[in-house]
Amino acid sequence: MLYGRERERAAVDALLDGARGGRSGVLLLRGEPGIGKTAVLEYAVAAAGDGFRVVRATGVEYEAELPFAGLSLLLASGLDRLDALPGPQRRSLEGAFGFGEAAGGTDRLLAGLATLGLLAELASEQPLLCVVDDVQWLDRSSLDALLIAARRLQAEGVALLLAARDTGAGADVGGVHVGGVDVGAGVEAGVGVDGPARPGTAAGPLAGLPELRLTGLAEPDAVRLLDDRTGAALTGPARRRLLAEAAGNPLALVELPSIEADLASGGLALTSRLRIAFHGQVTGLPPATQTLLLVAAAEENGELDVVLAAAAALGAGTDALEPAERAGLVTVGADRRFAFRHPLLRSAVLQRAPLQQRLAAHRALGETLEEGDRRTWHLALAATAPDAGLADALERTAARAEARGAHGGAAAAYERAAGLTPDRDGATRRLVLAAEAATEEGKLDLAEALAERAGARTDSVFAHALLDQVRAVAHFWRGAYPAAYRLLLDAAATDIEPAHAARMLLQAFHAAWYVGEEPVATVLDRLAALPLGADEPLAPLARHLPAAVLPALGRPADPLPDVRATAAAARKAGAESPVDLVQLCGATLVLGRDHETLELAAELTAEARAKGTVGVLPTLQFFLAEAELFHGRHRDAEVTATEGLALARDTGQAQWTSQLASLLACLAALAGADERCAELAAAALVPGSAAPAAGEPWAHWALALLDLGRGRAAAAADRLHALTTGPYRHHVGATRAVPDLVEAVVRLGEPERAAEPYERFARWAGAAGTPWAEALRLRCQALLGPDELAESAYRAALDLHEGSHRPFEHARTALLYGEWLRRERRRTDARPHLGAALETFERLGAEPWADRARTELTATGTAAPAPAAAEGALTMLTPQELQIARLAARGLTNRDIAAQLFLSPRTVGHHLYKAYPKLGIASRTELAELFRG
Repeated sequence: MLYGRERERAAVDALLDGARGGRSGVLLLRGEPGIGKTAVLEYAVAAAGDGFRVVRATGVEYEAELPFAGLSLLLASGLDRLDALPGPQRRSLEGAFGFGEAAGGTDRLLAGLATLGLLAELASEQPLLCVVDDVQWLDRSSLDALLIAARRLQAEGVALLLAARDTGAGADVGGVHVGGVDVGAGVEAGVGVDGPARPGTAAGPLAGLPELRLTGLAEPDAVRLLDDRTGAALTGPARRRLLAEAAGNPLALVELPSIEADLASGGLALTSRLRIAFHGQVTGLPPATQTLLLVAAAEENGELDVVLAAAAALGAGTDALEPAERAGLVTVGADRRFAFRHPLLRSAVLQRAPLQQRLAAHRALGETLEEGDRRTWHLALAATAPDAGLADALERTAARAEARGAHGGAAAAYERAAGLTPDRDGATRRLVLAAEAATEEGKLDLAEALAERAGARTDSVFAHALLDQVRAVAHFWRGAYPAAYRLLLDAAATDIEPAHAARMLLQAFHAAWYVGEEPVATVLDRLAALPLGADEPLAPLARHLPAAVLPALGRPADPLPDVRATAAAARKAGAESPVDLVQLCGATLVLGRDHETLELAAELTAEARAKGTVGVLPTLQFFLAEAELFHGRHRDAEVTATEGLALARDTGQAQWTSQLASLLACLAALAGADERCAELAAAALVPGSAAPAAGEPWAHWALALLDLGRGRAAAAADRLHALTTGPYRHHVGATRAVPDLVEAVVRLGEPERAAEPYERFARWAGAAGTPWAEALRLRCQALLGPDELAESAYRAALDLHEGSHRPFEHARTALLYGEWLRRERRRTDARPHLGAALETFERLGAEPWADRARTELTATGTAAPAPAAAEGALTMLTPQELQIARLAARGLTNRDIAAQLFLSPRTVGHHLYKAYPKLGIASRTELAELFRG
């Protein structure tokens, strides 16, 4: 029973009531060991009653990370529903749980989305209560998947209740201890997908979940609990001292009376005293029972048959279980699984056992288990000397873990395999693999430590190049871009195969992009000079990238091939699509081939959805949204970037979180949504680590556009001048911002401030060779003078805009031309241009520019129309509602839409239910007609 805890019970009751009503919810319980988190979870299970389906799991403090072990236990009862999931999601979970091979490996984001889908399926007939205790001890791959699902729950009827040890004062989240208690490696750096992970914030991956922190019981409740457990056995000073020492901790109130005589010794942390209490309870049991408990503590899944068989091999028969059950230390459920009374008890059993006994327990478990990763891990933990066969088996375990997306478990397995490898070169190779896997997991300190160990053992040029690559990735994610760039450039210059050098130079290009133009040009020159054969998968990319980017920097390069031809050649040579091809989308934007990016990014996005390569989607969606924005498709860009931002946040991809937030800030600026623009820009400029924000150029452009649209020319000019002359001046957003700088400084009467950026922009427009780029150059020329050439420049620009399908920039040129004509007292000539601009701005929802056009039109002596209401009912939909409505209008079912957008079918139905009244319709037939109209 619960003593007190009215606040906690109310929170749990609200969570359950929401699920009964079809609303999903998440609640994280935090607190120190023994504070009552497990008791609140048990209250939730009892309160759910027969009206809920209940699934539950507990994280286990363990000496090895077995990929997806926790998730497989949690979802075991629902595996018969796997066939209801979309193909890629089903295959992802099958691969994660070892039932089959997921094509291309398990994408960690996809595993999380598949977890969401399976939870939704389990809730399809009655509400689902999902209970996970000791979340901080879940294996990392399970934690990632569960948290991705948690952050996307909406209308499935799922109540997700988690409990984790406190990570407040005195906690070392990514390290070893919380309040003196070992928490393993469950709560560490942020999740990363599609390449190396960027470390998360100090709060770890649990940050952002709705949270309830448990504190000690109020004194009356603590007294009642103590009296109920001890009766009159504890009185006087000893009773008062115990109440003071326990400080309301329920576990302490229950367990410390057994060692009351030791309380006066002082100097020990509460958790240490609790361990002493558990030690005493175990020590009083028969030796065979102690042996069985040790085996049970070392066995991670709580499988009774496995524990009994392994214990029997050590001389402890089945009858050894009864004293532990009688003492209330363990229970065996209907599912024939062991459960210790408290995780600290399990920890105490492991810690009190001498090393030789722990090794014997692992050996017995390994010999009991069938062939597989669990058997290999236990035998490896029992090994005390090099063993070539066991090291080989452990390397195979590591490779399987990597294929399942569990890079943390792979790193641990490779490192242990290195320790068991008899020959020096083999051990070094496995340390290199461990360092690479740790980098993929975002464990940068571990990766660097492993790299140092491996580097000290070998003179191999190739090995040192790979280790420098590991160090470079660590530097990159910490924001030390120059160091990362130099390491990768030097590593690629060593005597290694051109194919390896190409991959290093592609990474070096990413680092150089944040260093400056010269490093970018250096990397691309080196990439272009690589002697790659036509059959090398990266050869088409290595040719395309320099041709796309060098001309934008004013450097000579080969003619730029069509991006589709490059993509086709890369696929034919064996490049992994879409992951290897994503960089083409960004490179093509650099030289203004926006239409090619629009087509390729849309194609690769659809391919990523179909294949389940979900981790690359935020990157693709950033490039796609950029191209949509540049084409004046502001609403499409908002829909694309909104989904990409949610996916990036779900997976801790801080770089793309920053980039997508800043792009959405730019869209908000164009719409005149001042507060939203400022909020998104602020979010983009705080990437969640020590690294500079990747979205910084776009964020500053967004704030400058907001200033420019609101008539704050001085503030806009300052921001834009810093952006277009600073270290990021070669970035896509900075290049496209030059016409805005020209407009701002001309308004201030300071055109000289734009002289150098305009010259670079003019060279860029010439290299781009597109009509729309030349139109923008002509607009800049008209603004900068001489005045007698302004009209011809404006007219030529408008002619070029006609066939460019960029309505926003077309309207801005018309507005500026109309303003110029009005100043020249040619009001009649100005009116059609200002009217056309006003109509376009209103259609696009560009409110600040519409206001400006309306003011100018009024100044010509023509009554400007009142601000028009946003055209069409579709403007009332949120980006997600619009995305769902579009797919539904095409005839897709809720399940089809859910598969495409990584939602549950019930959530899709919920959004359609909200959209129909806004649109004034009641059926899919009417929806299809609305979109056709």
